[in-house]
Amino acid sequence: MFDIIVQLAASFIASAGFGVLFNAPKKSLIPCGLVGMLGWILFYTLREFHVDIVAATAFAAILVSILSQVCSRILKRPIIIFAVSGIIPLVPGGVAYNAMRNFVENDYNTAIQLSAQVMLLAGGIAIGLMFSQVINQIMMKLQKTKP
Repeated sequence: MFDIIVQLAASFIASAGFGVLFNAPKKSLIPCGLVGMLGWILFYTLREFHVDIVAATAFAAILVSILSQVCSRILKRPIIIFAVSGIIPLVPGGVAYNAMRNFVENDYNTAIQLSAQVMLLAGGIAIGLMFSQVINQIMMKLQKTKP
């Protein structure tokens, strides 16, 4: 139970902190933190149930994108504020670091494997963010065509 609380706090602080660096409005910092926290908890929960890391990242990115749209509409702020801050906990920075470290240490087999994983994770993030946006655009077009 303590582990979940630490995960919640760390992901909230990371997302809200990046909101500060991203110069998000002060009223948007708590929603930025909540979006990142909920995305990370979904990722963490899926990983606990042994879901593939790329799929877990994509599903978490979809949730971040959906929550970003909701926050954007409620707070009347650009969606990018919430999406960028919320996606930060999912960015595979540690894996990318290890890939580069292995390149420097001439362990090319491990470095290439880790680099491929970084690319797949980045692709999962991009697909997750894009999927939600596409669904949103389709829903808006369908609402406009209804009489």
